[in-house]
Amino acid sequence: MSRVGKNPVEVPSGVELKIDGNVVSAKGKLGELSFAATDDVTFTLEDGKVIVTPANDSKRARSMWGTARSRVQNLVTGVSEGYTKNLEINGVGYRAAVQGSTLNLQLGYSHDVLFPIPEGITIKCEKPTAVAVSGIDKQKVGQVAAVIRGYRPPEPYKGKGVKYSDEVILRKEGKKK
Repeated sequence: MSRVGKNPVEVPSGVELKIDGNVVSAKGKLGELSFAATDDVTFTLEDGKVIVTPANDSKRARSMWGTARSRVQNLVTGVSEGYTKNLEINGVGYRAAVQGSTLNLQLGYSHDVLFPIPEGITIKCEKPTAVAVSGIDKQKVGQVAAVIRGYRPPEPYKGKGVKYSDEVILRKEGKKK
């Protein structure tokens, strides 16, 4: 039995949820998202809660049960609150700046890394060493943050590079004489 799937998804006030077969659409103050599930799960909306149940007893239905519930929770949270990933840039001369619809990263290469900001994502740089990626789609926000981090991942000796703000870098000791 799925521990995640058996919990209902609370729909907060201000979020309009519509279930059309296996397509769940959520509309809130930040925007609109939809999710098309497989035929292995069924959705019911009662008392402001979405209940996800497996359609049958197959292994696939039981495995999709928790996944579908998490996706619906991500829709509801995304359109009501949104998601944010914070990145930190460590290193001498390493910095970031938003110029129009492009993120300009200076990461120690001979050239600047220009990252076009995708639609539906907003990137802010309060400081030259802090980047905040935000949007309503959790998958998209995480993917954009991972791509930015991938340009210069943190290295274990000095900790230089782009890291998540809550990420802990295990430091190594340098070579000895």
